[in-house]
Amino acid sequence: MKPGGGAALRRIHLQTFGCQMNEYDSELARTLLEGAGYGFTADQEEADVLLFNTCAVRETAHTRIYARLDALQSWKSEGEGRVVGVLGCMAQNLKQEMLDRFPAVDFVCGPDALRDLPDLIDRAHGAALDLSEYETYEDIAPTRVKGVNAWIAVMRGCNNFCSFCVVPYTRGRERSRNPDGIVEEARRLVAEGHCQVTLLGQNVNSYSHGGCDFTDLIRRVADVEGVERVRFTSPHPKDFPLKLLEVIAGHPNICNAVHLPLQSGSNRILKRMNRGYTRESFLDLAARMRDTVPDLALTTDVICGFPSETLEDYLETEDVVKTVAFESAFIFKYSVRKGTVAARRFEDDVSEEEKSHRVTRLVDIQRELSRSKNEARIGRVERVLVEGVSRKDPGAWRSRNQGNTIVVFENPARRVGDFCEVRIVRATPNTLIAEPT
Repeated sequence: MKPGGGAALRRIHLQTFGCQMNEYDSELARTLLEGAGYGFTADQEEADVLLFNTCAVRETAHTRIYARLDALQSWKSEGEGRVVGVLGCMAQNLKQEMLDRFPAVDFVCGPDALRDLPDLIDRAHGAALDLSEYETYEDIAPTRVKGVNAWIAVMRGCNNFCSFCVVPYTRGRERSRNPDGIVEEARRLVAEGHCQVTLLGQNVNSYSHGGCDFTDLIRRVADVEGVERVRFTSPHPKDFPLKLLEVIAGHPNICNAVHLPLQSGSNRILKRMNRGYTRESFLDLAARMRDTVPDLALTTDVICGFPSETLEDYLETEDVVKTVAFESAFIFKYSVRKGTVAARRFEDDVSEEEKSHRVTRLVDIQRELSRSKNEARIGRVERVLVEGVSRKDPGAWRSRNQGNTIVVFENPARRVGDFCEVRIVRATPNTLIAEPT
């Protein structure tokens, strides 16, 4: 539909599930749809069109989407011409299942086909699922929610093919954006009031465009006037560029926080996962990171119960977690992802009970490590960025330090976007409690 026609009367409610890249894709979708004459509403009941931008990486994301879609038939029947679309990685990976299993779903749209959204909504049926070797949405300025942080996708796709991961099949092969466009986007974000940017890629180590690698790129972004903080996610342990550590150490506005996914501490399991590194090389890299970058905050991902994982394999993972002493960790049970090598080749032979036991045990270990790390910061004065009101205490601010830990403090004179110095007075495993200096 053309702007000023029927589309101008349609209101879209967009819900996003999953990773930061999904958040960024939703911002792209909003720009494209607003340009086609659609409006947006935060209230599902006011909407004519419901869009779900989905993640295919974790089972919990699948479960949440399935529950939402199962409940939508009544919503569709309550309003004439209502339309439901599923976007993102689940749409790409499950394709026909989305349309066959859920009668409320009218169309599906993959991550590389967002330009087709206006037509899909207009037709109220169909699928746009082609994976592109070239699409980076370089020419689209994402419509962002006002706030301190903004995502910048510096590349799309992945070439790693970890055996448990569906991303190469849902987002295609790696392609990197022009660094000049990324730097210009950072300048535009500063002008719009964002003081922090986060550079996104499935493996930012692989970024490469015209002789510019990721280390060159992040240096250029950090040098943009008005960019107070730069974060990035996620690098891969197999090819982490050591020169990047020197750049982080030498640029005060590049945050001293690195998310480095471990996944397993067992060499046998790492090989089955096709991760491309060993426990020994991971431990060496973590040590070099901490030696090079002062006060580095190191976080990770771990999968428990990968096919054939024995108790001994799990204990090796536990040993690496204890040795590195991560600031925090996302710890998950392995779940089969359709289309992956693991789904085709390996039996999911670790019981759900054992997976849960290992996750619970590792979460407890990490909680104590996180508590110890945070308690060691008591008495320190830290520079924090105010992000919003504390979820648990409406009279306090929620902020983050350089290491990305949440810091809560009271100070009526502050506002969102302020940088300020606070003294840490208490700590929990997840949060630092502070007072103004």
